[in-house]
Amino acid sequence: MPRRAQNNPRQIRNKACGCKLCLEAYPGDRKSRRDCIGSWQARFRGPDGRQKARNFEKKGEADAFLDKIRTDVRQGTYLDPKRGEITVTEWHAKWWETQKKKGRASTRGRKGRIWKTHVEPAWGDWKINGIGFLDFDTWLQNDVKGYHTRKKCLEFMRRMMQAAVLDRRITTNPTIGVELETPTAKHPDDLAPPTDAQFAAILASLPAYYRPLIIFADETGMRWGEYTGLRLCHADLKAATARVVEIISEDEDDKPLRQEAPKTNAGFRTVPLTSAALAAVEAMVAHWSPSSARTGPQSGMHPEELIFVGPRRGVLSRHNFRRVWIKAIQEAGVARKVLSKETGRMEWWPRVHDCRHRFGTRLKDAGVPEKDVQAIMGHDRGSKVTWLYQHAGPDVVESVRDALARQGKPQLRAVS
Repeated sequence: MPRRAQNNPRQIRNKACGCKLCLEAYPGDRKSRRDCIGSWQARFRGPDGRQKARNFEKKGEADAFLDKIRTDVRQGTYLDPKRGEITVTEWHAKWWETQKKKGRASTRGRKGRIWKTHVEPAWGDWKINGIGFLDFDTWLQNDVKGYHTRKKCLEFMRRMMQAAVLDRRITTNPTIGVELETPTAKHPDDLAPPTDAQFAAILASLPAYYRPLIIFADETGMRWGEYTGLRLCHADLKAATARVVEIISEDEDDKPLRQEAPKTNAGFRTVPLTSAALAAVEAMVAHWSPSSARTGPQSGMHPEELIFVGPRRGVLSRHNFRRVWIKAIQEAGVARKVLSKETGRMEWWPRVHDCRHRFGTRLKDAGVPEKDVQAIMGHDRGSKVTWLYQHAGPDVVESVRDALARQGKPQLRAVS
């Protein structure tokens, strides 16, 4: 067993001290003194075998530090303080290298935007061992607007800082214990999808080229990436069905990306096509004569196989189509700007995604069992999300009133 150094900690000679040893080390005219004012240097070796040192004013402090270091090294809990002095920006660069192939491209893109927009400006220059619980909690509650944005920032920082804990750079994760407030409730009018009359008005205001696209979305309840990524080889016009096998998503740079799997495993499904949905497909097939070839996602985008494409036969962009949609809802007279209580920003109602809400509500009103609704809409069994897509119809008040009236009024009877 190696011997413990007899001169550890050792006192460092000081040019300002007048003790005998310091005068020998640094000769000069200074007032002599018996005790030394030099600091005490504690020397130790980390798990990597390299010698390190730290200075203290008092010998007792140096001894206590060495005792703790020796205990930590024996127990395997020692952390090199210098490893935690890396900045958040430097640590993000190291950590992100391990994340590049994890998850979906759209998820990585969202994380990249969270980092560039929120985390890096606030924390980039901080050392990771200098971030405290209150520092992070105060920033999250006061400087980040919107419940969902705060949630994404918390998830991002929690994962990144937990990786620093596992890499033995910091002892604790400063984001652990941070809680979010309950999201602000929205008025039912801002959640409900457009009525049949409103949808008809929107459809009439859309350019004729885009009407089959929105009719198909309304008649199938598919997600944007599912119907814009639908290829002719996955549509059976004779059986009037469409199979969701792959989707169009976006990469880290918000560019279209052909993705070989839908959002979840439940997303793999076969959707029945109503006569209106089938007519929409046939209209686009007649217009473009898409190829029925069956290529794989690795071979590229192949827009010539897509049923729904842009006017120039390019892949439909969610962001570009949003401009077409907003103009249509304004011309239809149904557009409404809704103030988001979370972010303070104005948002347009209705959204393209509300076609999916309309479809879910129709299934509910038709009495389709919940498990079948989940299967058709691509939700995991038992998912709470399904009922977010189902809203009370405009006649619900009168329906409830009539039901109560049919029960008759309760009668009071005398009790002896």
